[in-house]
Amino acid sequence: MTWCGHHQNGPISRREALRETSAGFGALALHGLLGQWAMAEGRPPLTGQGIGPLSPRLAGFTPRAKRVIFLFMHGGPSQVDTFDHKPALRRDHGKPFPGQKPRVQFAQTGNLMESPYRFSQHGESGQWVSEIFPEVAKMVDNLCLVKSLHGSNPAHGAALMKIHTGSDTFVRPSMGSWITYGLGSENENLPGFVTICPTLGHGGVVNWSSAFLPAAHHGVPMGNAAIPAARAQFAHMTAGMPKDLQRAQLDYLQAVEQERLQGIGPDPQLEGRIESFELAFRMQSEAPEVTDLTGESQSTYDLYGVGQDETDHFGRQCLMARRFAEAGVRFIQCTHSYKWDQHGNLERDHRKNAGEVDRPIAGLLRDLKQRGMLDDTLVIWGGEFGRTPDAQDGNGRDHNPHAFTMWMAGGGVKPGFSFGSTDEWGYYAQENKVHVHDLHATVLALLGINHERLTYRHAGRDFRLTDVEGRVIRDLFA
Repeated sequence: MTWCGHHQNGPISRREALRETSAGFGALALHGLLGQWAMAEGRPPLTGQGIGPLSPRLAGFTPRAKRVIFLFMHGGPSQVDTFDHKPALRRDHGKPFPGQKPRVQFAQTGNLMESPYRFSQHGESGQWVSEIFPEVAKMVDNLCLVKSLHGSNPAHGAALMKIHTGSDTFVRPSMGSWITYGLGSENENLPGFVTICPTLGHGGVVNWSSAFLPAAHHGVPMGNAAIPAARAQFAHMTAGMPKDLQRAQLDYLQAVEQERLQGIGPDPQLEGRIESFELAFRMQSEAPEVTDLTGESQSTYDLYGVGQDETDHFGRQCLMARRFAEAGVRFIQCTHSYKWDQHGNLERDHRKNAGEVDRPIAGLLRDLKQRGMLDDTLVIWGGEFGRTPDAQDGNGRDHNPHAFTMWMAGGGVKPGFSFGSTDEWGYYAQENKVHVHDLHATVLALLGINHERLTYRHAGRDFRLTDVEGRVIRDLFA
């Protein structure tokens, strides 16, 4: 078979043509990629204050918060057993749900099941809180509860992706990556986005990935869910190597990059890798001190529950989050994983789960408040979805993306405030519904970012955390 072209010695095959013109095709492809990268490097109209990828940048409008601490309860806490009090469940316990159940359900469920826990009102705001959160209940006047959240997927993996990245079907940059892309960080010696003991399941790294954003905005894991927080640390790629040798290696890489720059132009992938190596090198001077909790007082340990079997793991995560926030990290996530998926034994296991995080969470809020940091630190609590008000296997609840509760504190939200509601039994978000896209838009707005302008050009289109949806819920703003 011949190609419709001629060599000096006659017709040539397609294979020969591709081989001989491969440099030309490569140049065309490279030109296209460089064009895409050049467009992608166009940041949203935020005021630059430095030259590094994580240099702090001013937000588009006045921010209420400077940083975010996300307390993620992996598995899906039950809204009707934590912060969404539903007396009708007690009244109608054992009866069929009188409404229409979702067309797509994760599994079959039975009749309505009352909460096994008592609810009572707390604080001047009179918010209802389950008995399994006695310490958080004492801080309820600082909480802004959103009781009408809803998502789109009843499966853990997709729901985790949705809450972290805004998409339940495609790999997209995570919320922390978008925030550091938009605002940079306040400490060049630490990552802008740190995730402590993250889950390796249900999407794993996808949930803290920078995806197509520059590599500098990728979440940096400290340990993982399989490691107790007491032993969690950043990975050491150069353990035992002298710093002068590390520096020499990085200088060599920089020289290679300069040669490449002069030859064919920028290579964002190589630049991103070198930036990651440079950050890892700089982290050696500051990360050990930030992650060393031995200098904290016994009263601080007690505040967070550090040293107590039940609360040590999450207590250390929360205390570390406060230290990272103090050090200028923009987005910190603590994960309680994978605990909250009670298809059975809800009374026992939700109580146990809450006992592991209740004191650490309340301790974090108190600590931030007494240090004057709660005003500009946005704390977010919640899971990937809620749970059904009807029973599964007699004493559990199934996944429910149609209604769940999350709360925020500090960072410019209304304290002691409750927004939205579910139906009488807590099955569906009903009044002032808040979609996950709306939550993301609101978080960005609290940081001073217009979610419609925080975009990145990739694969021929502009992407954003909220895709083509999302509205800012300004009723939550103080």
